[in-house]
Amino acid sequence: MLLWLMLGWGLWVLSLCGDGCGLRIWFTFGQHLVHQGLQRLSRQRVASHHMRGARLHPAASHRVMRYNPKPEWVADEVVRLKAHMPDAGCRRIALTFNRIHARRHLVTVSKSYVAMVVRKRRYEVERLRLDWKRRVPRPSPVNHTWGVDLTGKADAYGVAHPIVGIVDHGSRRVLKLCALQDKASITLLRCLLDTIELFGRPRFIRTDNDSVFTSRLFTLGLQWLGIRHQRTDVGCPWQNGRVERFFGTLKQKLNQWRVANLDMLNFALGDFSFWYNCVRPHQHLDGRTPVEAWCGVDPYARVPKHVEVFAAWDGLLTGFYLRR
Repeated sequence: MLLWLMLGWGLWVLSLCGDGCGLRIWFTFGQHLVHQGLQRLSRQRVASHHMRGARLHPAASHRVMRYNPKPEWVADEVVRLKAHMPDAGCRRIALTFNRIHARRHLVTVSKSYVAMVVRKRRYEVERLRLDWKRRVPRPSPVNHTWGVDLTGKADAYGVAHPIVGIVDHGSRRVLKLCALQDKASITLLRCLLDTIELFGRPRFIRTDNDSVFTSRLFTLGLQWLGIRHQRTDVGCPWQNGRVERFFGTLKQKLNQWRVANLDMLNFALGDFSFWYNCVRPHQHLDGRTPVEAWCGVDPYARVPKHVEVFAAWDGLLTGFYLRR
C-alpha cells in the first residue's frame, strides 16, 4: 500500500514539473494511484478498529450463537430419556423429546443438541440407571398379590420335574414351592386351592403368558374363586419380578444340588422354603425375614428366646434361626 502511495505522489510531482499532453496523462495516472492507496489505507484502519473492539469487549462474542440457549430442564429431560433408552441413538431421543414436549412446552431439540448433552453428561446417565436399579420398591400390603410361576429341575436320571412357586409380594414369603408330576392346569389349580386354604385368598394373582396360565380352565377357576388375574406383557419377565428373583436364588443353590427322584426333590425344596422364609434376611425388608414381615414382627425390638444354627444341603444353605 505504501508503494502505491509513493508511486502515485512521484508521478503527480513529475507531471507538475513538466508540460504537454503526456505529462497530463502521467498526472491522471498518479492521481488514480494515490486514490487507490488511500482507499486501501481506510479499509485497513476500519478492520483494525473492529479487531481492537473485539479484543476490548470479549462479551460481544457471545452475541452470535448457532442456537438459542435451552432451559436447564431440557438437558435434564434428555438425560432421563437416554437413561430410559440406553441403546437409542441421538435422532430417536430427539424425536421422542419433540413428540412429548413440542406441543406442551413449545420446545424442540435437534440430534446435535442431544449428542452434545449426552457427551457432556454421560456419567449422569449411568448414575441415573444405577439409582433406578437399586431403587427400593414401594411396600405393598401382605396377602394382596401373589406371584406364580414355573421352573424345573432334572433328577439324576435326566427326568425333568416342573416346580411351581407362589410368592407373596408384600412379604416375599414363599407360600408354595413343590415339584409336580405334570404342569397341567388342573394340577396348578389344586396347588392354588391348597395354598388358599392355608393362607387365605389374595385379590390378585400375577403370572406370565405360559399356556398353562392362559388356558380356559385356569381362567375360569380364578373367576370362580373371585381372584383377578394379572398377566405380564410378552417378553417382560421383570413385571413379575418378585417370583423371578426368588427363582434366581433357588436356581443358584439348586443347580449345585443333585436329587435322585421326585420325592427327594420335594424334601429338598421343603428345606429351602424354611431357609428362605425363616433364616435368610431380606434386604428390601429392612433385614427381616419373609415370615417376620408376614407376621409384622420387629426383630430389633425384642430379644430372641433362642438362636439356632441352621445348615442344609451340605452347607449350601446356612444361617441363624431366631426362635421367638
